[in-house]
Amino acid sequence: MFIYQLYNIQQRYAGRLVLDIEHLKVDRGSILGLYGPNGSGKSTLLRIMALLEDPVAGRLIFQGMEVDTGDALVRRRITLLDQNPYLLKRSVRANVAYGLKVRGEKIDIQGKINRALELVGLPSEHFSERSWHQLSGGEAQRVALAARLVLHPEVLLLDEPTANLDEESTELIRRASLAAREKWSTTVILVSHDRSWLEGVSDRFLLMEKGRFKSD
Repeated sequence: MFIYQLYNIQQRYAGRLVLDIEHLKVDRGSILGLYGPNGSGKSTLLRIMALLEDPVAGRLIFQGMEVDTGDALVRRRITLLDQNPYLLKRSVRANVAYGLKVRGEKIDIQGKINRALELVGLPSEHFSERSWHQLSGGEAQRVALAARLVLHPEVLLLDEPTANLDEESTELIRRASLAAREKWSTTVILVSHDRSWLEGVSDRFLLMEKGRFKSD
């Protein structure tokens, strides 16, 4: 079953065509990698798939239903980790718990936080009470990922999740992406400049150039 079907999706900024996708189908529970140079439209595509912006043309179908940014309930089933994620100026625990509290969840909050931190290699007993400013760049990125994973999303969109990270953090993010698919059948879509990393985590990967998919 396809979780996404995109047809004739176009996006323009200041009148300039930045995205022109004739069609894209993504299997539910798959891991799709997108790679290409800066300005190729990868981040724009992720934002449209996250229902954070509407295209100027085309149809976006999510689990058989045409959707747009007005579909708040569908948008809650999708989470995006962008290139420079924002952390609250609070503890690690508060950052990971934030989405659960916004959604009104009250059951086993600490247990969910602990499991999400474990998935990204940050044991709760060592990291839960650390302040945001005590984290390295790689640790902050993994906390931001844990804050998405704790929601058990149907779709996890990751925009350059390993940019400027050390080898350990890069590998832990790969493992966490695979674990999300294994544990919750999460569909994962990854954007990266690192083709070899994408090959190690994705079921398939696509090259983007100038807003379009290209043959590799």
